[in-house]
Amino acid sequence: MKIENLNKLKKKFNNFNIDGYIVPKNDNFFSEYVYLDRLKSISNFSGSAGLAIILKNKNFLFVDGRYTVQAKMQSGKLFKIVEIHKHLPKKMLKNITLGFDPMLFTNSQLNFLFGDKIKLRAIKENLIDNIVGLKKTKLNPFYSLNEKIVGQNHKSKIKIVSNILKQKKADFLYISAPENVAWILNIRGSDVPFSPIPNCNLLLDKYKNIYLFSDKAKVKNLIKERKIKKNRILDLNNLNEFIKTLSGKNVMVDKKTCSIYVENILSSKFKIINRDDPCYLLKSIKNSTEIENIKNSHVVDGAALTKFLIWIKNTDKKISEIYAGKKLETFRKKNKNYLFPSFDTIAGSGPNSAIIHYKATPATNRIIDKRNIFLCDSGGQYKYGTTDVTRTICFTKQPKSIRKFFTLVLKGHIAVVTSNLKPSIRGKDLDYRARYFLKKVKANYAHGTGHGVGFFSNVHEGPQSISKFNNVKLREGMVLSNEPGFYKEGHYGIRIENLVYIKKKNKKLFFENLTFAPIDKDLIEYKMLTKKEKDYLFDYHLKVYSLISKYLSKKEKKWLIKNL
Repeated sequence: MKIENLNKLKKKFNNFNIDGYIVPKNDNFFSEYVYLDRLKSISNFSGSAGLAIILKNKNFLFVDGRYTVQAKMQSGKLFKIVEIHKHLPKKMLKNITLGFDPMLFTNSQLNFLFGDKIKLRAIKENLIDNIVGLKKTKLNPFYSLNEKIVGQNHKSKIKIVSNILKQKKADFLYISAPENVAWILNIRGSDVPFSPIPNCNLLLDKYKNIYLFSDKAKVKNLIKERKIKKNRILDLNNLNEFIKTLSGKNVMVDKKTCSIYVENILSSKFKIINRDDPCYLLKSIKNSTEIENIKNSHVVDGAALTKFLIWIKNTDKKISEIYAGKKLETFRKKNKNYLFPSFDTIAGSGPNSAIIHYKATPATNRIIDKRNIFLCDSGGQYKYGTTDVTRTICFTKQPKSIRKFFTLVLKGHIAVVTSNLKPSIRGKDLDYRARYFLKKVKANYAHGTGHGVGFFSNVHEGPQSISKFNNVKLREGMVLSNEPGFYKEGHYGIRIENLVYIKKKNKKLFFENLTFAPIDKDLIEYKMLTKKEKDYLFDYHLKVYSLISKYLSKKEKKWLIKNL
């Protein structure tokens, strides 16, 4: 972080008659991971979620519980770090005018963060870009996924959504979330790190006509593959002129992902119907073909992770956190269907493992001390599936206190996966089960218990999740993570994560594991487990061996049998 950049930004305030400027993490497509990271460029904070408010004499960085430790380390010298779930900007700031880029915010975001007491001023030019300079974006073309891979062709998806528009008496749906465009058209791209998402928007009418907003160089293959007419591929900068040519009264808009810039243009012509984009829920319910592909990806991913765990447990070499992350990927790369990581690998030893979303850098990189525990959270994008798994391991016998908390986390993990999923159950109804055993000893963790996961898409993808606040009904075919944890700041961190999907049998819903890799038995206090929990663990490890042993060498098989 350069203090000169902050000073350059503050010098611009008088030109726009503002007292401060708001810098979000996201780009204009609201992606979690971005190539153009304006927040990092001005604050040095590299986490996947955050918001900076830079005033003339003070700087604030708002983050959630996953990132408080990391934010203090990376940005604490020049920014006051604020936990956003405890203190919203509207509760802290008064009698000021803040500037913002209308392409980077939604109305609902601004209302939630700033209410109506803080004056906000939209500024067309992005003030950060003027200081740090724009990076060139990739121009790799979008590509289509075959119906045999996704289990449903794009025409049937368009028909389903068009029928929803008719039911809701809407003339158009503006799909502002690129992952939803990817789903409905069965396309993918390479516009963001860690995810095969194509940056584009789509306008769909009730008669099944589509208008794609994207860089034309990226969609040349789709003209033939998806039979999109050239005159229906448009530049987002021309949206204002284009909508004047359309006939209709209203347009359905999801205000959670539609920028103020786009919403203002649409509202100049149409009446806005504020509803959730129906693609979110439709996309979250994976069909049998998608589930089968996801399963296959997880088996080879579990084998790669297991090979890594065996290697790191037995190597005599001095291993750094960065090297460990790279080594894990070498095991994944041996599979021809592996493409790239689904997020930055979290490989933390000792006190670094207590940083929930830690990413090792040359400045923080530690040699893994075999006396400490090691937390590794990683995932891959495969043809065709997205994985995410966390294992916490030890190399030497650990103190009873660490084994105790590991076992409490494990009990919560088991409680979630063995839950009775009643027809009306929601994510918030399960979150307490994961925390129950920790709370009995007055402990907890500052993140959700589970997030939704896409099909060969974003590793964090809703609307479903297992958290205190999620009200989405859990349905057959949904994929979620199950990842309770415990973190003792400055000492160690523990997390156990599997991906699960919701299966239906005999009219009953239940979780089925997708992730198969051993859980470190050397960290378990077996006396704390019930017979049911022990039986679950035995059955889980039996399935781990049955599914991945064919990918292991004789030596690796022997180790796995011994350590299950």
